[in-house]
Amino acid sequence: MPGTPRGKTTETGETTAPRRRQARGERRVSQLLAAAAGVFCRTGYAAASTNAIAREAGVSPGTLYQFFPNKEAIAVELGGQLLQRAHETHGQAFLPENLQRPLPELLDAVLDPVIAFNCENPAFWALMHGSGIPGAVNKEHEELHSGLLTRVEGVLHTFNPQATPAELTHISNMILGIFKSSLDLILAHEGAERAAYIAELKAVLLRYLEPMVTTTDSP
Repeated sequence: MPGTPRGKTTETGETTAPRRRQARGERRVSQLLAAAAGVFCRTGYAAASTNAIAREAGVSPGTLYQFFPNKEAIAVELGGQLLQRAHETHGQAFLPENLQRPLPELLDAVLDPVIAFNCENPAFWALMHGSGIPGAVNKEHEELHSGLLTRVEGVLHTFNPQATPAELTHISNMILGIFKSSLDLILAHEGAERAAYIAELKAVLLRYLEPMVTTTDSP
C-alpha cells in the first residue's frame, strides 16, 4: 500500500517488521476485547464506555481508538467471535451420535458443552442478553437462537414423530425458556452450588421430556 512503512527484507524475501507490527496489533486487539468482555460483564453493554474499556486494558483512550472507532465496533467484533464459538459449541452438542443416546445421556451430551461455553464466556450472556446491543450482534444472535430451536425441534421429532410442527415449536421454546432461566442461576454461582443447579436443570428437563419418550416407545 502507498505510504505503508516497509520492513527489512530477509534472504527469503520476507519482510519482518510489518509482520511484527501485525502481531503486536493482533495482541492489542485481543487485549482490548478481553478488557471489553470484563467491562460488559460488570456493567452491561449499555453502561459500558470506551474509557472504562481502555482503563481495564491498561491503555489510553487514544490507543483504543487506533483499533476501534467506538464501543459499538468493539461489541460487534467481540460478539462475532463469541457467536462463532457458540455455533461451534452447538455443533459439538448436537453430534448425530449424541442423538442416539438414552434421554439422560442425551441431556448430558447436549447440555454440558453449552453450559460450559457460557460459564467460560460470561461476556456472551452479558452482551447477547443486555440492552442496547448493536443491531448486527442482535441479528446474528437471533439467527443463532433460530438455529438452536431448529436443532431441538429435530431431536424432539425423533422422539415423537406424531407431534405436529406447532407442538414441536411450543415444546422447543419451553425447553429453551427453562434453559435460559436456569442459566441465570448457574452463572450466578460457582463450585458445588453451580453443579447443584446444573443437576436440577437436567432433572427438570428429564421429567418434562420423559413422558413424551415413554409414550413414543410404548407398544
